[in-house]
Amino acid sequence: MLKRFIAYYKPHKLMFTLDMIAAFFISLIGMVYPMVTNQMLNDLIPNRRYREIVIAGIAVLILYVLRMLLRYFVQYYGHVMGVRMQKQMRTDLFSHLEKLPYSFFDNHETGSIMTRLTSDLFEVSELAHHGPENLFICAVMIVGSFIYLCSIDLYLTLIIFACIPIMLTVSIITRRQMRDAFAARRKSNATINAAIESSITGIRVTKAFTNSVKELEKFEVGNNAFVEASRKAYLAMAKFHSSTSFVTDIFNVIILIAGGLFLYGGRINFADYSTFIISVNLFINPITTLIGFVEQYQNGVSGFKRFLEIMDEPAEQEAPDAKPLENVQGDIEFRDVSFHYDTTADVLENINLNIRKGDIMALVGPSGGGKTTICHLLPRFYGLTEGVITIDGQDISKLTLESLRKNIGIVQQDVFLFNGSIRDNILYGRLDATEEEVIAAAKRANIHDYVMSLEKGYDTEIGERGVRLSGGQKQRLSIARVFLKDPAILILDEATSALDNTTEILIQESLDELCKGRTTIVVAHRLSTIKRANSIAVISGSKIAEQGTHEELMALNGIYKNLYSLQFRDEELPA
Repeated sequence: MLKRFIAYYKPHKLMFTLDMIAAFFISLIGMVYPMVTNQMLNDLIPNRRYREIVIAGIAVLILYVLRMLLRYFVQYYGHVMGVRMQKQMRTDLFSHLEKLPYSFFDNHETGSIMTRLTSDLFEVSELAHHGPENLFICAVMIVGSFIYLCSIDLYLTLIIFACIPIMLTVSIITRRQMRDAFAARRKSNATINAAIESSITGIRVTKAFTNSVKELEKFEVGNNAFVEASRKAYLAMAKFHSSTSFVTDIFNVIILIAGGLFLYGGRINFADYSTFIISVNLFINPITTLIGFVEQYQNGVSGFKRFLEIMDEPAEQEAPDAKPLENVQGDIEFRDVSFHYDTTADVLENINLNIRKGDIMALVGPSGGGKTTICHLLPRFYGLTEGVITIDGQDISKLTLESLRKNIGIVQQDVFLFNGSIRDNILYGRLDATEEEVIAAAKRANIHDYVMSLEKGYDTEIGERGVRLSGGQKQRLSIARVFLKDPAILILDEATSALDNTTEILIQESLDELCKGRTTIVVAHRLSTIKRANSIAVISGSKIAEQGTHEELMALNGIYKNLYSLQFRDEELPA
């Protein structure tokens, strides 16, 4: 872990070096004052050398001005370096998230991921800046103070330094408790963020069902857990600080007693005793700094571990010799395909499908049967457990993911639109498209006239997840996006099931246009929309229960006919 952390310093070698040099001189200047004090008490003041006293004072003032500038450099540029490291970590983490498989996002809440991208990495950047600087300054101060205190009186210095083992023992014991407590606090914080993200995303549902009290109750569960985790963390921190501070207070007692006895016995003079009392802070201050640093260290290390947890998640894999999918015709075959998630039994078992170029294959059946999973397997959102899927005879596991997905367009029931303009969302289908191509795609999706009726046209902002558009408008916008992408293979996953009948007819016209010349897989509950399919597969109980054309399946008098009859019986009931 340390090696990976240090790697983020490499682009900032010069700034890091200058920061450490500045920290070194800050430490040295900090040792000047007690040295000058000793010189004054032992020589300049007793011998009435007033000119040298003034010169020494001015010299110390100049050094303090220099230390102020050095501290300015360390505080400003050191923090800038830490933020740049944080930026790189955030970029690496976001880039890696984009490469992770669907299964990762199935098992991790959005709010928890956001915490790792924001507050966790902030703590890491603070450690990146203050960690080396504090350790370096403290090391210089402790070594330097030991040498200087020994020059005043060796035995008194050794007595004080004998307390170090006691402090280390106390620190190690209490530090472990604090580390575990703060790790638990971070997890609790991620839980709160996840709850907030979920509640805000679903605020319209909450208002519609007047369940704000219930949402508050759910939020308070995480909020109370955070308070309890924080209480334990601060309890551990209080034990750590109070016990280690008590040990540092003992230093002053030892100096008072031992120094007084040495002065009484004539071992040291009053000037050396006075200087020693002042100089011992050269030792106590870095110890105090290290005590405070431990808390920051715990936060930073905990944040970096959580960062690495995601960075170590395996990305989507490609075959070493993966080839691009080119000149796609659209012949698709599922051969003995089985699939299950990590924690469940088989979702699909022994699926065999043959879809010829330009054909429409419809998937129907009870909810949870595996229809959407079949759609997710084709673009390799999930890896197969068994079997092979081919496009134009090529095993998709041996194709590059980018080329595979570029040739597959997906229109889903739950349309996701980005916070931006209408143009931005259509352009998502092909980022290098021209304005004319965007407009042409919108026209083919039957949304151009609506866009032109808006004051800002294609520059109209649609809000988060397209909240300012109706369901039909969002669906047509997603269809325009696929028109612009112009894939050879099309997947329509419940594309019209959330729409009213009138809107569905309009959207279906756009979908019919979209399907022309493309191999299409359609998942639909409304069986009236799939009568024109070349083949229909009934997915039930993880298997293909029936397969054929609409007429053939009706003649079988099986699952499909029952579904069809039930659906049209419901539609024929009087309003």
